Amino acid sequence: MPNEQVNWLLKVIQPERSLASLPGGANFGQDAHAALLGLPVAVYAAELTRMQQEAAEAAKALLADEKVASMIDRLPLRQGAKVVVFGDSLTSDPQSWAVILREMLAMRRGAEEISVTISAVGAETTTHGLVRFGQIANAQPDWVLFLLGTNDARMQGPNPTKTLVHHEETARNIAELRHRVSSETRARSLWITPPAANEAQVATHPGLASFGVRFRNEDLERVAKIVRDGNGPVIDAFAALGKPPAADLMVDGLHFTLEGQQRIALEVIRGWSELK
Repeated sequence: MPNEQVNWLLKVIQPERSLASLPGGANFGQDAHAALLGLPVAVYAAELTRMQQEAAEAAKALLADEKVASMIDRLPLRQGAKVVVFGDSLTSDPQSWAVILREMLAMRRGAEEISVTISAVGAETTTHGLVRFGQIANAQPDWVLFLLGTNDARMQGPNPTKTLVHHEETARNIAELRHRVSSETRARSLWITPPAANEAQVATHPGLASFGVRFRNEDLERVAKIVRDGNGPVIDAFAALGKPPAADLMVDGLHFTLEGQQRIALEVIRGWSELK
């Protein structure tokens, strides 16, 4: 299997995160994860390690800019703060913005023992998020960062006529997630809008096309507006990254390259650092 295809499988499918969301799933090792992707375990382990090392280098590169480093210093996080990042495959990616953020905090503010837990499962909608919300409540974090809703706007099949989740239900789900954070935890929430997609690239990418995946930016923009219109701080990734994002930021029209994830991380850090 070509390296590009192996990389895509690890970025998008992420069996360790998908299995971990199931009862007993955390007990499965890399042999099971590799088998689910049809890869030799040595290939799986080597590619995952390489991707994680690249994410750490991306974090280091961002911190080399003193303006960015000062943003990390200004993030409103106390000693020992707990952060939960909640999302789908844009966040479960081993090179995701959340991984880069976690690496940056460890490098710059490691002595403060700030923890970043990534709770993300590929293909999940806001409805799935409600089902998994107990993971947030049990963690009792200080902050919850949400990047959720992309798959609500997903469509299936060669000639689809509806999204997986109607936008009115998306609005109700997001309102409920906000309510549950405020009523079941003492955490503050920061929401990130779903970015736009490259519609044509999604429709023709061999991996996404094999699953019948389709996206329209008008649907993603509707979800982004729902997130923007809610209470509390929001990072508008849809507006910041472009419609669609630049080609060099995208892997398949939906998921992001390491550079794209680095860009999302920077947008989150910039917006978050301005909060008190």
